[in-house]
Amino acid sequence: MELDETTMGIIGIVAGILILSGWVPQIARGYKTKRLNDVSSYLMILIFAGAALWLVYGIALDDVYIMGVNIAAMVLTMIVLSMKLKYEKVAQTTSE
Repeated sequence: MELDETTMGIIGIVAGILILSGWVPQIARGYKTKRLNDVSSYLMILIFAGAALWLVYGIALDDVYIMGVNIAAMVLTMIVLSMKLKYEKVAQTTSE
């Protein structure tokens, strides 16, 4: 099946929105509760590394959809990881 450039662009945008929208509830919940104990730091690091490799792939193909989604994924992953580390540090200092 061959799709035209416009259709492929729409598919890329929708796919990116669906993938990235999964981060929003996690960030909102973490901000609200100030707890991200159930989020694995290793998972965040692996997702970031995978997104970085996908970014390289997107650059090699000169594909703005792949590049954009993975830059956004890297930013959102770092937001969650930094919130997790910050909230864990605050929890440790208040329990001492």
